[in-house]
Formats: sequence, C-alpha cells, structure tokens
Amino acid sequence: MTTATGLSSTAAIELVEEFGAHNYHPLPVVAASAEGAWVTDPEGRRYLDCLAAYSAVNFGHGHPLLLAAARDQLDRVTLTSRAFHNDRLGPFLAALARLARKDMVLPMNTGAEAVESAIKVARAWGYRVKGVPEGRATIIVADGNFHGRTTTIVGFSSDPEARNDFGPFTPGFVSVPYGDARALEAAIDDDTVAVLLEPIQGEAGIVVPRPGYLAEVRRLTEERNVLFIADEIQSGLGRTGATFQCDNEGVVPDLYLLGKALGGGIVPVSAVVGNTEVLGVLRPGEHGSTFGGNPLAAAVGLAVVELLETGEYQARARELGAHLQTRLKALVGKGVAAVRGAGLWAGVDIDPKLGTGREVCERLMARGILVKDTHGSTIRFAPPLVVTVAELDLAVDALAEVLAELR
Repeated sequence: MTTATGLSSTAAIELVEEFGAHNYHPLPVVAASAEGAWVTDPEGRRYLDCLAAYSAVNFGHGHPLLLAAARDQLDRVTLTSRAFHNDRLGPFLAALARLARKDMVLPMNTGAEAVESAIKVARAWGYRVKGVPEGRATIIVADGNFHGRTTTIVGFSSDPEARNDFGPFTPGFVSVPYGDARALEAAIDDDTVAVLLEPIQGEAGIVVPRPGYLAEVRRLTEERNVLFIADEIQSGLGRTGATFQCDNEGVVPDLYLLGKALGGGIVPVSAVVGNTEVLGVLRPGEHGSTFGGNPLAAAVGLAVVELLETGEYQARARELGAHLQTRLKALVGKGVAAVRGAGLWAGVDIDPKLGTGREVCERLMARGILVKDTHGSTIRFAPPLVVTVAELDLAVDALAEVLAELR
C-alpha cells in the first residue's frame, strides 16, 4: 500500500523517536488514512478507533460535510488575523452562541487557550464588576482536574507528572475535592471570582460526580456572586448524549469552555461562550490570538454547529452509549474492577492483578482496537459518534478476550 509519505510503520515510528521530543508515549501504531471510526496503517491494517483523538473526532474521520466546508474555504481565504473582519467568523459566532443559549463568543484555537482566556475573563470580571481588590482574585478548581498543559494550568493540577519541575506557578487558585459541595462552599470567600470544573473529569479516568453535584455548584456560585465555568472541552458537543454534559444535569454555567470536537478533527478551534455581562468585560487590546477566529476555523466550526443542531449525534451518543455501558459493566468481576461514564464515554478500571492499562491497550491494538490508558490501570473508550453497535460489540468482545487471556 502506498501512503502519502511512502514510509512504513516502522520507519515512521523511528523518525518520531529520533527527532521528536519525548513528551508522548504513543502506542506503536501509525495512522496513514482514516474514515469514519476506522484508521488504516501504511501496511493496510485497519483499526477501530475507540479514542477519537480524545473526543476531537466526535463526528468521525473525514466527515464529508466537514471536509467540504474546509475545502471550500481553502480556495477562498484561510487567515486574516483579527486586525480585519472576515465573512465566516460572524456566522460561526452567531450559530455557536445560539447552540449554547448565550449571546457572546470568544474564539480561540486550543482547549488550553480557552481555559487561559476564561481565567483572564474571570479575574477581570472580579475586579471590574464584583469589586474584588486588585491582585486578590482567586479561582476554585478541583483535585484531579485536567484543563491543559500551560504553566498556569499545570500549576493548579494535582497530578505530579503534569506539574513536577515546571514551577514556579501562578498563584490565585484553591483546589478542593471533586464532587464535594461542602468543601467547595467552605472554600468560597469574598475574593473568589470563579469556580472552574469539568462536568466529568476526563483525564482522571472519566470520573462522573454524583447526581446533583453540578446543581449544587450552580446554586452556591449564584448565591455567592461567583462565576461557574464549565470546561466542556472533552465532555461537550454530543459526547455524553447531550450538547453539553451540563444539559444532562439541568445546569447552565456562566461560561462554557469548548474545543476539540469544535474543529471537527480538521483544525484546532476553541471558544469561551457566555453572556455579555461576563465576556463583555474584555476591552480591545487586552486579549487576542493571531489565529483565533480565522476564516478556515470558522467555516469548519460553523459546519460542526450545524451538525449538532440536528440533534442526531446527541441521540446516537445516548442510544449507543447505553449499549456500550451495559456491555462494559457486564465485565465487572471478570477482570474489570469498575466502569464509569456517560454517553459514548467510558472509563474502565482494569484489575491491577491482571496488568496495567498500557498492557491491555497494547493487546487490544494487536486485535485491531485502539484505546488509551490513563493513571496506570484505567483505559478510556471514546469512539466517534458515528460508530455502530456492531463495532462497539467488536471492541468489547476484544476486551473480554484480552481479560480472559490475562486471567
């Protein structure tokens, strides 16, 4: 099989190992092409993608409508910077605001940029609207969080691997146990400007808080005049069976942080979405991005929003997710210690007596199934929302075979 580079899998891996910084430890599989929920390597071997680039490929690899939007825009204009207007940004912002039931959007590129932007917005709101004394604004976060890799963000991570040797860190953050509303209430004081949470903690192993927790967070933040910032970069845009995981809990935060799937698996697109009374605190020149809101990203982002407006993908995630959760939970006690998740998103804790999550992922890869481990014994399932029941069964059957083999 001829690929774009002409490289074999072995040659492609060796080049990365020789010239790439060693900040990742990927599985030894090489993607040369992909379609839907399937990835093909240079030798023609096919793999079922059950990770979807950490939910960035929610709509499948090479979705025809998203590719068409990108190709059409490539022939027109791809970058102007925000020094000028372009004809694609406005429609994208309007559509995304409508989808989130908000009235203002700050477009950026990566998820970490969206988080950093929200931190700046929250602090500015705290000083300019709430009246917090200058330099004293604090933001409450949760233990086990993952919001990105910038130095500010890893500074309030509780993961030693994410933060060790990268300090000194930015002050102004207070961390409380995830899911503990009483601890959150005790941590709020007059200098608190925001609570920043993942509605489901992804990198921590798909940790789902107890029902009602997010509603308690919303009540506390409203009572204490504190912003509620929901990081829906992984959980949002259809993954959990709703447009946002907050929808599943009947909660509306002050700010949504979006990314990953917003770019359709084609270009990096992120956004902070809220109302004017919060996002409107930014003034010209105070924040920006050369590529944020570029015409290519806006064209793809608009196409993504239009797909979500149909409700089809949210429904697929609900229906197929129920099947996936049922099949995975049937493995508890058979090599699986626990299963957590929502929609087409699941964290599976492997019995550590059988092996590590990495070892299970490698054995699944050999069977043509791609998943990824986190925190030692947990593996994550997050297939594209175009996956079928038969494909989900293929993945779970392969996991059952691996577990039986290890037992």
